[in-house]
Amino acid sequence: MTTLTAPTVGPPEPLILTADQSLLGELLPLAAAADITPVAAHEPLAALASWSRAPVVLVGADLAPDVARLAPEKRPHVYVVSHQRAPDDLFRTALQIGAEQVVEIAGSSAWLVEMLADLTERRTARGRVIGVIGGSGGAGATTFACALGQGAARAGDAVVIDCDPQGPGLDRMLGLERTDGFHWDALCQTTGRLSARALRDALPRAGSLGVLSWYVGAGAQTLQAFAVREALSAARRGHDTVVVDLPRTSDRLVDEIAARCDRLLVVTIGTVLGVSAAARMRARLAGHPDVGVVLRGDAVDPADVESVVRMPVVVQMRDQPRLSEALDLGLGPLRSRRGPLARAVATVLGAPESAVA
Repeated sequence: MTTLTAPTVGPPEPLILTADQSLLGELLPLAAAADITPVAAHEPLAALASWSRAPVVLVGADLAPDVARLAPEKRPHVYVVSHQRAPDDLFRTALQIGAEQVVEIAGSSAWLVEMLADLTERRTARGRVIGVIGGSGGAGATTFACALGQGAARAGDAVVIDCDPQGPGLDRMLGLERTDGFHWDALCQTTGRLSARALRDALPRAGSLGVLSWYVGAGAQTLQAFAVREALSAARRGHDTVVVDLPRTSDRLVDEIAARCDRLLVVTIGTVLGVSAAARMRARLAGHPDVGVVLRGDAVDPADVESVVRMPVVVQMRDQPRLSEALDLGLGPLRSRRGPLARAVATVLGAPESAVA
């Protein structure tokens, strides 16, 4: 909890104004669930400096009359908060303050978390979500997704999300299968909003790279819509780059995940069969505004591929030497500083090769 004894650094935080320790004890866990650290004050006069800067102000019922007497400037996103049933005179006081409403915590805790989290998301940059899907079986989409995650983690926080329960497992490809952390089976048992900090701290990680994959011993598993939506939202809020490994099988949820990605990459082998399969994939992804091809192999002309699949070839790359060995050793696919995979990742991420190698 931040107090008013020192100036805040960075973007201003929500202001909680109350001398009621019981009320404060109820509000702080809600702020934590929204992944924010509020400024807390127990004297209205001392809080005036933060009144206009805070994105939202929560005024405790105990101090609402004192705040009204000070007559601070009217502003949006002010709420009077009570941990018990609000008396009629509290509503009149709220009008004097210019509060938007009186909130009774007993029946509004979930709403408060959503409101605080939404305001936080508006003030912070949202990470880029890149979806990777194979144009045909064996195209290497999962390998490329892991390489993107490793490359992005060199420049900021990144996470790779495994949406294919039948795949090889992103944690195993990145050498994180023995690292403690949450998997899909745990997330599918949770309810309510998932904070960005909670997800980031819970996932298996190697430095700046986290991975959300499937627990090996959990048996047959399927994606749960509510868990996927919460995971993607929290991942975007808490990471600079989110890479999603998508299955080739089409269903309503997978198509929804693809639609939530900022960019989609179809990994394709440069053969007649591979290009033909990618063309069929393009029909499935026709509604997405940013779809491109990652072309493996240099035996075909990218212009010819583009004319067939009607998608731009983002990058063409040769096969990476000793890739299987790197994966077997749990080192992840991105090892070489100047190899074809590193150059392809740098092109997709829009970064110099040295930044991702």
